[in-house]
Amino acid sequence: MKGLPILDLAIIVIYLIGMILVGVYFSRKNKNSEQFTKASGLIPGWAIGLSIYATFLSSNTFLGVPGKAFGSNWNAFVFSISMPLAAWIAAKYFVPFYRSTGEISAYTHLENRFGPWARAYAVICFLLTQLARMGSIFFGIALSLQALTGYSMQIIMIVMGICIIIYTVLGGIEAVIWTEVVQAVVKTFGALLILYLIITNMPGGVAKVIEIGKADSKFSLGSFSPDFVNSSFWVVLLYGFFINLNNFGMDQNYVQRYHTASSSKAASKSIWLCVWLYIPASLLFFVIGSALYAYYQVHPELIETIKHQVAVERLPISASAAEILTVQNNLQPADYGDKIMPHFMVTKIPIGLVGLIVSAILSAAMSTISSGMNSSATVFTVDIYRRYFKKDITEKQNLSVLHIATVVFGLMGMIAGIAMIGVKSILDAWWELSGIFAAGMLGLFLLGIISRQTKNHEAKLATIIGIVVIIWMTFSYLLPPAYENFRNPLHKNMIIVVGTLAIFLTGLFLTKLKSQQSNN
Repeated sequence: MKGLPILDLAIIVIYLIGMILVGVYFSRKNKNSEQFTKASGLIPGWAIGLSIYATFLSSNTFLGVPGKAFGSNWNAFVFSISMPLAAWIAAKYFVPFYRSTGEISAYTHLENRFGPWARAYAVICFLLTQLARMGSIFFGIALSLQALTGYSMQIIMIVMGICIIIYTVLGGIEAVIWTEVVQAVVKTFGALLILYLIITNMPGGVAKVIEIGKADSKFSLGSFSPDFVNSSFWVVLLYGFFINLNNFGMDQNYVQRYHTASSSKAASKSIWLCVWLYIPASLLFFVIGSALYAYYQVHPELIETIKHQVAVERLPISASAAEILTVQNNLQPADYGDKIMPHFMVTKIPIGLVGLIVSAILSAAMSTISSGMNSSATVFTVDIYRRYFKKDITEKQNLSVLHIATVVFGLMGMIAGIAMIGVKSILDAWWELSGIFAAGMLGLFLLGIISRQTKNHEAKLATIIGIVVIIWMTFSYLLPPAYENFRNPLHKNMIIVVGTLAIFLTGLFLTKLKSQQSNN
């Protein structure tokens, strides 16, 4: 490990102070809860679009995607290909719906449709999703900075978390959006800079990267056969469509931004701006991962340090040198993909530029975490505190609860990140957790929007059945060998697909069955 040079450290400190000052600046406007959660509906559509793009382009993308491309291929890019269809549905149907309700929470209408239980269930799913998202991002950024600074991952998470909490609490959603506009530019520039440095250090340049990538099938989008057991093209396409439908359709992070726009048209345009920015940007990170793979194929001796580190982490402290070497020699690229980008930064990026790139990675993490904190605090205040504890809350008390909840969720996100230390793949961990938590609320949401005849009883029974299916798909791998036939045979990314359809289709079936019984 090595410490950062003073110049790079100064750039990072200036960036962090700048983010805090943004929060201080917008704190002058945050005199009520509407300003804190909606920014009074005065944010231009292009800024909201850049904000949503910045939330998508988290450190999971910045570090996880190159690691995934390094360890396997471009199969995960199919996730981005699925975005336009989900965006079209959201812009045409969901945005006008939320704007017409006037409700800041994405989940209030579920209580109106099915009762308090539906709202509570969706809120729990959302908050768990946010903790998983914030935790994975805290972990990702700490993994990178640990390689650069030598500081413990826990210390890095705490320092970064405090900075994010300060500017999010002070500035509210307006500070979140405008810092994300800046962060969107910084992180995109940082990615282009990293790719430039890889190519300039690569003997043979772009041509050599393409040659090695083709030879080792690094540009493959996955198998096009109807395979739902492995991570085929179709598995990722279905997963991406359902997750993006959940993101644009009922994730408070995005729904809350629709209310900050001046009109439904501006809110819809912001979704499309995000899509057309994110697709090429995500492709850029896959190119970075493939370029890193080619670079270390040409210089295999440079990667032994990473392999040794991973081998040491996997074995007990008492392991012998021979045992470490055996594990080290058996490691595959997928086993250390998330460590590749930090290693390249430590060894090949010149002084001064490291600070800029670390700031870009920080911005990738901070934008998603800050929006997650703000939206989680909003949901807690509206859907839990004001609903169950104090309905006649004053404006001053409401703002205080929002501030306290923001701090609490920031701290919980840090704890989740610390708990994830040791996870093999950031992207895999986030995709699996988000699929599990999002499946239930997306199925219930679609049932409430599409089937107007479905009532409380049918929705509740369908949700219970859907939860059972999700739990089985998630944990059936733990069944002993004697019950192997009862394990989930599908890929884990199919959990959100099957879980969502289980609730939605069961609800439709029960509704039709009840209708037939009534007619008889």
